Formats: sequence, C-alpha cells, structure tokens
Amino acid sequence: MEEQSRRSATLTRQHAELTQDIEKLQAQQGSIAPKLAKQLKDLSEQVGTVPVTGPGLTVTLKDAPSQVVKDNPDVDADWLVIHQQDIQAVVNALWAGGADAISIQNHRVISTTGIKCVGNSVVLHGVPYLPPYKITAIGDRRKLQKALDDSQYIDNLQDYVVKFQLGYEVKTQSSIAMPAYEGTLDLQSATVPGFDKKPTVSPSVTGSGR
Repeated sequence: MEEQSRRSATLTRQHAELTQDIEKLQAQQGSIAPKLAKQLKDLSEQVGTVPVTGPGLTVTLKDAPSQVVKDNPDVDADWLVIHQQDIQAVVNALWAGGADAISIQNHRVISTTGIKCVGNSVVLHGVPYLPPYKITAIGDRRKLQKALDDSQYIDNLQDYVVKFQLGYEVKTQSSIAMPAYEGTLDLQSATVPGFDKKPTVSPSVTGSGR
C-alpha cells in the first residue's frame, strides 16, 4: 500500500502540474495541443477525476443486528460495530488487488482519501454516513476477490462476522458506473515530532486486530 500511495501522490502531482501548464497555454493561445490533451485525459483516468465504467465487485459491511447486541450485554460494544479501520482494510485490499477505481457510498475515493470515525458514523469528505457501508471497486474480479481473501485483517474480521453476525457480503458485478472523484487533489502531509519532517501520504492500515 505504501507503493500505491507513492504512485498516487506522483500521479496527482503530475496531474496538477499538467493542468496548470494547459491553463497557461489556453490563456496564451486559446487552444490545447492534442498531445497535452491526451496526457491530461490519461492522467485524469488514473487519478480519478473522470467517471469510469467496468466490471468489479461491491463489499457491504454492517453492524451486528440489534438483537445480537441485546443478547450480549457483556461484550465490548466496539466488537459489534463496523469501524473506520474495517472500511480501510477493505479499501486497502482492493487497491492491492489492482482496483482501477474505488467508491464508498457511491462517492469516488483515491488512495489518499481520509476516512474518519465519529461516534457511530463514518465521515467521508466531511459528510457522515451510517451503515451499511458499500465499498465498490472496478477491476479484475478474480484478483479483487483474491486480495480480499488474502487480507489478514479481513480474515480476522471474519471471526466477528461468525461470532456476532457483523455483516460482510461480496457481490460481483459485470458493469459498474462510477462517478469522478470530487474532492481536493491537494496533498496533505503529516510529520512526527522529533523525526525528519518528510511528507508522508498513506492511508494504509496496519495490524490485524479490531
């Protein structure tokens, strides 16, 4: 996932630079060279700023049923709900499986998209959503499914699916129409006090526990 994040960061930077170059040329000449237009189109598809269509699959995650919660009063409530790291683990696995595009709740995301948990909801692009959470990916369905099956985190999540009936369903689709990414392409950096202030951009989830 670190390699995917670095590649995404590079593509995003190239897209921003090329867009600026084209805007300057348009201001000066009023037209775009065909070569530059094609480069922008190709980069836009890779970065996610244009709609795409193709085969793929959707993973649906749900909290445990209310009856299960009532029947298990002594169980940690955190074990009975879907968390941001569960969503991120699915997203990370799909990227690792070669996904060409991913959306959450029908909102296009890129590898640098942040997913936050606030109370019992997940916030995406500043908007809170309640379960069920639908994570959709376009790409080779067999490779995407294998990546999900190979994920250590998702394998651990299956224990909670069995014990507490958390919802985890995978549905393959022959054709998926996915919208363009609408968030900012500005790259944000994070630093740790006491360490070299080198920008990092990575949504990867580590560990296998909840």
